[in-house]
Amino acid sequence: MNVTRGQIITRGLTNCCPNCGGHTLFKKGTLFQINRQCPSCGFEFERGNDEGFYLGSMSLNYGVTLICFLLPVGLLAFFKVIGVTTAIVLAVIGAVVFPALFYRSSRSWWLMQYYFFFPHHLPANGGKGRAGEDANL
Repeated sequence: MNVTRGQIITRGLTNCCPNCGGHTLFKKGTLFQINRQCPSCGFEFERGNDEGFYLGSMSLNYGVTLICFLLPVGLLAFFKVIGVTTAIVLAVIGAVVFPALFYRSSRSWWLMQYYFFFPHHLPANGGKGRAGEDANL
């Protein structure tokens, strides 16, 4: 294989294209707009037929927000380290701000998880590059 699982993990953690490694996952100058295709290699990030493909990234974002932010705030309030009002304010702010900041990483990590288990689907490894399609099995 041309792209190893180690490279897929590195590329996923750095918001890069899983196929070529270019910093092309998101459109330049935007925070939330993902490119449909990699400008460098043509790899399709957005799948027209797979509308639910990124549903997992939203679940991942929710889970990380819950575990890394909301749970600690709740525990601090429970053990009376911070007041209830402070905890509510922090929880509301964190529930909006943290997922927005983590959005890019969650999309990239979701691609990383998929291609970690199916590296043969990447065009660089001889696949068609579409999630859910059989690619030279």
